[in-house]
Amino acid sequence: MTAKSDAGIGPIDRASLPTHTFDWGATKWLVSPATTPGARLTFGEVLVLPGQGHSRHNHPDAEEVLYVLSGEGEQVVDDGEPFPFRAGDVLYIPAGAFHSTLNTGWEPMRLIALYNPGGAERALAELPDYQETPAGALPEWRRAARG
Repeated sequence: MTAKSDAGIGPIDRASLPTHTFDWGATKWLVSPATTPGARLTFGEVLVLPGQGHSRHNHPDAEEVLYVLSGEGEQVVDDGEPFPFRAGDVLYIPAGAFHSTLNTGWEPMRLIALYNPGGAERALAELPDYQETPAGALPEWRRAARG
């Protein structure tokens, strides 16, 4: 949701938006056509846990830009060779290109993700490990039991 003022649209209230969690991390979509009136793109923050990543997939109709806020990892684009990236790097994934991201560091990796046009994030809700944590609630993070 957006906060409105008399002057127009105000800042996005992050606390008013749900968090989407997966086995590999979490996303919070701050701007999307589904939640932001008039938006044609999607913009959000992605957290990828150490040693985790998302599997190979594509967005047939949307290009993606990732800006790495913190951490380090490996990216594969269009089934090419994996290449390293780190905080401060920008990654561009063309529409339709298969890609995957892996956090190779010890700390959580934080990314800003942008889809153009927006809407590609809706496919994440179909994944078997998808969970939505309501706005204002904290997601649960649990370590696997030792065996």
